[in-house]
Amino acid sequence: MNETGHIPVLPRAVLDALDPKPGQSVLDATLGRGGHAALILPRIANGGRYIGLDLDPANAAFSQQRLAPLAEQHGVVLEVIRSNFAAAPAALGGERVDLLLADLGFASNQMDDPARGLAFSQEGPLDMRLDPDAPDSAADLVNSLPEQELADLIYGLGEERLSRRIARKIVEQRRRSPIQTTVELARIVRQAYGPRAGRSRIDPATRTFMALRIAVNGELDALDQLLADLPALLAPSGRVGIISFHSLEDRRVKRAFLEMEQEGGFERLTRKPITAEPDEAAANPRSRSAKLRVARRLP
Repeated sequence: MNETGHIPVLPRAVLDALDPKPGQSVLDATLGRGGHAALILPRIANGGRYIGLDLDPANAAFSQQRLAPLAEQHGVVLEVIRSNFAAAPAALGGERVDLLLADLGFASNQMDDPARGLAFSQEGPLDMRLDPDAPDSAADLVNSLPEQELADLIYGLGEERLSRRIARKIVEQRRRSPIQTTVELARIVRQAYGPRAGRSRIDPATRTFMALRIAVNGELDALDQLLADLPALLAPSGRVGIISFHSLEDRRVKRAFLEMEQEGGFERLTRKPITAEPDEAAANPRSRSAKLRVARRLP
């Protein structure tokens, strides 16, 4: 990991597909640690504008400090706004941009921080909130949802076939004592798998954690809103690139781009998603699941 705490995925593909040019305006819907921004800023030199959105106050502050000198050097106006990209139209104040990028993955510093509770490789509180001001943590959901709702959540957002068994095991455990840590929840899920855990291609807890993270942060609702807002966000001939990391996201992006093309006004620039080249996948394992789809608003 580099000093920024994150390596941006598909950097060459993003630059090639979005093709940023001097003076253009860019909306970075998921600024993170500023990895993609640092690549794009020099390309929009001399009058460009870069607006970065991020819910995480620490990452927003880090990127502001990191990118401000680069923006000044290249004559680019930089605006960093703490906001969910579902509120992108309000953040832009009704203006439209030439380029829009949304990397739907989490920054590595977030995934690797045990205090976030996003992963189960280290013990931490069962939190998962990107926005520390959000009302419900993963622990709140795990310890309060009725068994059927919990099973539906794990199945619908995690595509977990053993969701009912997992929900039943969670409810049994929370009757004895609340479930508070990542390691504890992962152990419960593995117990629900039983002997199947040893035959699973991925850790049995992976899909349950993904489902809870999506629910806590409202990720799919935010993505649906962003996709619906694209006509209002992009200027004529503007390009949008969205990087997804799992099938629930990618299917939504694929369907939205296809529907916008069929309705007229947009064209898909990628029929199939762009994925990491072998050298990038080897150097940055988290890029292996990244899929980039690109569309263009017609003039």
